[in-house]
Amino acid sequence: MEMNNEDYYIDFVITWVDMNDPKWGESFAKYANKIDNAKNEISKARFRDFGLLKYWFRGVEKFTPWVRKIHLVTCGQQPDWLNADNPRINLVNHEDIIPAQFLPCFNSAVIERYLHKINDLTEHFVYFNDDFFITNTIHQNRFFKNGLPCDIGTFRFNSGLSQWNKRLKNNVKLLNKHFDKKEMMSQYHDKWFNDVYKNKARLTYILKNYNKLITLQTPHNAQPFLKSTFFDVWQHCEKELTSTSANRFRDLTDYTPELFRSWQICKGNFEPYNIYNDTKMFPLVLRSSGAIKAIYEQTYLLICLNDNIHIRNYKQVIRNIRDSFDHILPQKSSFEI
Repeated sequence: MEMNNEDYYIDFVITWVDMNDPKWGESFAKYANKIDNAKNEISKARFRDFGLLKYWFRGVEKFTPWVRKIHLVTCGQQPDWLNADNPRINLVNHEDIIPAQFLPCFNSAVIERYLHKINDLTEHFVYFNDDFFITNTIHQNRFFKNGLPCDIGTFRFNSGLSQWNKRLKNNVKLLNKHFDKKEMMSQYHDKWFNDVYKNKARLTYILKNYNKLITLQTPHNAQPFLKSTFFDVWQHCEKELTSTSANRFRDLTDYTPELFRSWQICKGNFEPYNIYNDTKMFPLVLRSSGAIKAIYEQTYLLICLNDNIHIRNYKQVIRNIRDSFDHILPQKSSFEI
């Protein structure tokens, strides 16, 4: 595997779960009794597998051949089609990275905060949920430039009442304890006020003289990280991260992975990039046809297929998505048996 043109390796990390695994089901039932679609933290949409993971691996091989290694993080599961002998795959069990007292864990916000513990993980890595997919050729400098993650340093209003939005507010409270907004934005002025953001920077200018940080733009897709960012956040926020690691399921007291991303931006450890130019999230409950069209036409570099328990004709939607992936990624990858 060749290094990128800036002389450092880049790894991919992806988390995955298969709720149809009987062993997982027994463990889940012990702590949550059963799936309850009325509760976000234990709804089917949190844990069901689209059956599309092989296309993620095919996309990696075809569109990002420069990746050094893939770290697949699970509770000990692996797809039956996976070629685990591929030297570019590292199977990571939750117990390898998460302290035993917090296991089993069904809360992605907790799992994700321990990614820096993965053995042999490079300093530069990109994190994927299992509903993020690569649909066109991506170069290394889409994720990292000058050794730093490419990201968008702009604000957005967070007036939502969803569990996710409430947890983002937890992040902001913690960030404001550790960063002086005016000082930070003055020090990294050209990164915060950059023409590449275009209309996404409107709120940043409006709130230029406001003393406190608010929620940053949170594009829901593949996220480049420096492993050292995780160590830095843990060094400063160990008490908060440790106490909320006891949240076996999603909880309103959680800190989400956006804490680590926002921390990275507040430290100036990023290069300005308008992620919305080539990344798109498709809520399948509303935009399944748009997602299918985008895959066929390879409109974006990265897409998110966001699940929801209210997707109409769910099985047909997934069949159509599978057909669209077969159209652009028909060949097995070396990651498949």
